[in-house]
Amino acid sequence: MTAEEFTVQIMDMKKTLYHVSCGILRSEADREDAVQECICKAWEKRDSLKSAGAFRAWVTRILINECYDICRRGSKIVLLDEMPEAVAPESGDRELRDAVMGLDEIYRMPILLFYVEGFSIREISRILQIPEGTVKSRLFAGRGKLREVLGEEVPV
Repeated sequence: MTAEEFTVQIMDMKKTLYHVSCGILRSEADREDAVQECICKAWEKRDSLKSAGAFRAWVTRILINECYDICRRGSKIVLLDEMPEAVAPESGDRELRDAVMGLDEIYRMPILLFYVEGFSIREISRILQIPEGTVKSRLFAGRGKLREVLGEEVPV
């Protein structure tokens, strides 16, 4: 992968990287650090990427690992009140955003990656390092939990 190809793909993923980091990290500074470190690590390891088609999933997995490293070093998990509006699928739907961010992480991450970021089941499986069937069951369970919170009239 050339430097130009890498740069173009990273720039295309800018919002995705930010949204994923918002799902895990509380502070804006930690989010910025995680994204920056992710980009540096991806650049350094770009030759280890086996398939250019897997670039998005590969970089997202690097970011998630970096976010978890920051959490282990003492940062806090995101608080609902500090979540930026940009993470909501529609900016005016605070209730839905709050409900999604209130889910346990095992349900929240697949929901965010699938519905907000548009990753496929297969890509989410690679990113979260879980079987595709587990991704599907977590999406199903997460939608059920959202229905409990939001009511049956909300399409999820």
